[in-house]
Amino acid sequence: MKTILLTTILFLPFFAGNLFAQPPVSSRPSSHVLDTIFANDSKNVALFFPAPIRQGITGAENFAFTYNREKEQNFGLLQAQPGDESNLLIISSSGAVFSYIVAYKKQLERLNYFISEDQRIGSLKPANVDTIQTIATAQKAGNIDSYFKRFSDFLIDRNQRIGRIKIRRNGIALSVENIVFQKEALYFVMEIENASTLDYDLDYLKFYIQTRKQGKKKSIQKLEIEPLYVYRLPVKIPEKQSKRMVFVVPKFSLARDKQLLIELKERNGERALPLKVKPRFINNPN
Repeated sequence: MKTILLTTILFLPFFAGNLFAQPPVSSRPSSHVLDTIFANDSKNVALFFPAPIRQGITGAENFAFTYNREKEQNFGLLQAQPGDESNLLIISSSGAVFSYIVAYKKQLERLNYFISEDQRIGSLKPANVDTIQTIATAQKAGNIDSYFKRFSDFLIDRNQRIGRIKIRRNGIALSVENIVFQKEALYFVMEIENASTLDYDLDYLKFYIQTRKQGKKKSIQKLEIEPLYVYRLPVKIPEKQSKRMVFVVPKFSLARDKQLLIELKERNGERALPLKVKPRFINNPN
């Protein structure tokens, strides 16, 4: 989050009616210890925010935060499996950033959290940059790359994984660490690891939608996906080192008979890796 500015601005909005008269999670300043929200696997814990949710990210796979990705709404649902505590990061459509510790608890004392604006830890600048209108304006102004760069920089330092998506051959490993959905794009956080004793000179890293082979006579068709933006793509991965990068591609979904193919090719070498990503990872990103 090197280039994202977080500005703490405290003010207390008024929520009318008894429904929003519930006590907030906390009214302490954002510099204090984060509040803990408890969840389990048998009940939905609802979180209501003062503005629609733009993005919700959990730090571990035993927690799931679901919200409407197509039509922005003010609430999301949290569930948890037994395991270590983690964190939950929420970014609203107004640019407000909320952060909480999340933990599993078998018996829950609270199922609804009504969160006020003064509980945010800061704000993203500019706010709500992922709307269709803002992206179109940015494209015309020529600064869409700046927007993609800021969000890629935000993602690349996060220790969040979507699952085990990895292939390793000849001392080279290619993995997808995370897939994050923004309204108009999917962000793929990638890593190339060189465990060999030779430097790896990168020729290309390409994305394809591939029809999975069914039966002996069915051919495989590939359609290349052109990236909108590529962040920190290395030219060389030195021996015994790894490099992380982000590929931004237009949003898409996959049918059951298709898969995403990511091809890594070495320049002037034969160490090539085909990484296949199943539809469930593409259709259910973070």
